[in-house]
Amino acid sequence: MNMKKQNLIYIFADQLRWSSLGCHGDVKAQTPNIDTFAQQSLDLDNAVSGHPVCAPYRATLFTGKYTTSTGMVINEIRMNPNHRCFAHVLNENGYETAYIGKWHMYAAELGNHYDPKNSYIPAGPDRLGFDGTFMGYNFHHNYYGAAAYYHTDSPEKHYVSGYEPDFQTDLAIERLKDLKAGKKPFALFLSIGTPHDPWVPENVPGEYLDRFRDTEFSLPPNYLPENDPYSDGWARLSPQERSELTEWMRVYYAMVANLDDNFGRLMAAIRHMGLDKDSIIIFTSDHGEMFGAHGRRAKNIFYDEAVRVPFFLHNASAGLIGGSNSLCINTVDLMPTLLSMLNLPIPKEVEGADCSKCLLGENGEEPDGALMMGTGATAIWEDGHEWRAFRTRQYTYAVYRVDGQEFLFDNLRDPLQMDNLINNPAYTDIAGELRGKMLSKMKSINDTFESSSYYEKNWVENRLIMRTATLQG
Repeated sequence: MNMKKQNLIYIFADQLRWSSLGCHGDVKAQTPNIDTFAQQSLDLDNAVSGHPVCAPYRATLFTGKYTTSTGMVINEIRMNPNHRCFAHVLNENGYETAYIGKWHMYAAELGNHYDPKNSYIPAGPDRLGFDGTFMGYNFHHNYYGAAAYYHTDSPEKHYVSGYEPDFQTDLAIERLKDLKAGKKPFALFLSIGTPHDPWVPENVPGEYLDRFRDTEFSLPPNYLPENDPYSDGWARLSPQERSELTEWMRVYYAMVANLDDNFGRLMAAIRHMGLDKDSIIIFTSDHGEMFGAHGRRAKNIFYDEAVRVPFFLHNASAGLIGGSNSLCINTVDLMPTLLSMLNLPIPKEVEGADCSKCLLGENGEEPDGALMMGTGATAIWEDGHEWRAFRTRQYTYAVYRVDGQEFLFDNLRDPLQMDNLINNPAYTDIAGELRGKMLSKMKSINDTFESSSYYEKNWVENRLIMRTATLQG
C-alpha cells in the first residue's frame, strides 16, 4: 500500500531552559502557546542535549553521531561535510528541504562573525544536504538592524526587517505555504536565535520587556557566589555580571514571551494549512542556561540547567497528541528516531538509538541512559574543562578529565543537584554501574576522553575539522 509520506517541521530555540516554561511550573513565564502545544504533544520530559553547546548540538542533530565522531568539539570551527546526514536521507527519499536561521557550523576563525567568509554557507556539501530553501547565517545574536541578516545563495546579506525572530517566523510561514503547494513531502527546520544572550534591553522589543517591568526576579536557589573552578571564560561571572543577573533574567523572559507569541503564530498558520494532520511537529531547544546556578553562567556543563531541554513531539497520525514519556532521549538519538517515524532508512554509521517504538508505545529496546560530553572550552582551545557524564531518569554521573573529580546526583530527590553522593557508601554500587555504562558507551564510539589540545593538534587544521575518532582525513 502506498502511504502518503509525513512532513517534518522542527522548531528549535537557542538557550531555552526546560524549566523556563509555564507548563514546567515556572509561574513567571508567559508561554501560553508553547504550554498548549505541550498538552497536545508527547512531552519528552527527560530529553537532554548530549553536548550543551550551540555548534556541537547542531552537528549531532544532523549526523546522529556524538561529538567525538563529528569533530565539532568547540564552537567556531568548520564542520567536515563528509558525513551522511539527516537531509541527505530526506533528499534521497523524495523530500523537499528547507532551513531558516542560525547554522553555526561553518566558521573558520574565532570572531569576525559578520564577514561573509564566515557568515555565508555556500550551496553544496557544506550545507549537509539542505539543498532546498536555505535562509541562514553562521552565527549572530544581535536581533535588530545591521546585525540581523541572512544569506540565501550568495554572500550578499539580506537584512531583517524589524525583530529577527518575528521576521524568521514570517519566513517560515511563507515557506510552508510554498511547500504545501508543492508535490513533495517536506522537512523544514527553523533555528530561532532567542533567548540566547546578550540580554540587554535593546535586544528585545520594548513591549515584551514592559510585560516584566514589575516582575521580581531572584537568583537561583542553587546559586553559588564563587565561580566553579572548572569553568571556562564563558561560564565565569565577574562581580559586575553577578550584579546584573536578575536584569539578564528580565530580558531573557521577555525574549521567551516573544518566542512564544511567534510560535503561536506559526502553529496557527500550520493548523490553518492543515499541516498539523500529516506532519511530525517538534518544538525544542539546543541547550539551557545556568544564570549563576552552581557558580556558572552559559552552558557547556552536565547540570540539568544546561543539559535538560524542552522537547514536545506532535504527530496526530500516530496518536501522539498528549501525554508524557520519561525516556532519557539524547540529541544523538533524534535523527534515527525521526527517520524511523518517517519510515525512512537510518544510515548504518549513525551512533544514536532509534527510540520510535518506545515513543509510540510499542515494544522496543530503550537506551539505558544518555552519554553527554564536554570536549573543551566553549570556543577556544584550552585544556582543563573536559568532562563526560551519563544521565538516566533518576541519576546523573559525571567526571572531569583534569583531576578525575566525580559527581553523582539523584535528580528525583535532589533536582537542584546540590548533594554530590559520590562518596556516600550507600550509592557506591549505583556510581559504579553508571560509570561502567558511560565507559562502555565511550569505548563503543572510540571516545578516549582526550584533552582539548589533543583535538586541536590532531583533528583540526586552521579551525577546519579534518578527522575525528571515526572519520579519517
